[in-house]
Amino acid sequence: MAGAVGVVALAFIAGAAIYKERSAQQAAGAAQAGSEALVRAHAPVFGNPQAQVTIVEFFDPSCETCRAFYPLVKSIVNASFGQVRLVLRYAPLHPGSDRAVQILEAARLQGQYWPALERALADQPRWAAHGNPQPELIWESIADTGLDMAKARADAGSPAIADALRQDIADMKALQVRATPGFFVNGRPLTDFGEAQLRALVNEELAKVRKP
Repeated sequence: MAGAVGVVALAFIAGAAIYKERSAQQAAGAAQAGSEALVRAHAPVFGNPQAQVTIVEFFDPSCETCRAFYPLVKSIVNASFGQVRLVLRYAPLHPGSDRAVQILEAARLQGQYWPALERALADQPRWAAHGNPQPELIWESIADTGLDMAKARADAGSPAIADALRQDIADMKALQVRATPGFFVNGRPLTDFGEAQLRALVNEELAKVRKP
């Protein structure tokens, strides 16, 4: 348990250092690229699709900090009574992450995206080891989700999934997202990394939409 807590703490510390360096670049990128680069029709959405506050997360399935933040972001959405949604965009910066995305998107085509994502994140230390990524092991992680595995394996290589991933990478570059997770709330980049800071930014946007 102590080791797990230490890993999460290190992930947060590393993320904070990265955020200090990239916040200004992300803000400039968001202003230049506009809202279109933040939310695309193909992106997975968790929560109320009509929510007035949108958290956009540029996400890498192999990223330890993304794994640490996932339950926190999910809790923000679940506690919002339908006022906050999460839009996931892919930023496959680690070796093998592009293949992990293909597998997750194949599960999504069968309505099992979020269960597959959570199983992949739970098993991340096994398949996403730096220096020896083995994303094909994700198939084992998601085997109990009820997927038609033969269909999922075929779908993972589909042109539609490849096109969506290319679009996410292009938007990531336009927004100058250079590390993950990269958060935007109603278009505003999170410029100071941390759970409290993310919650504060969401609450600021909630306060705006609640004004009479």
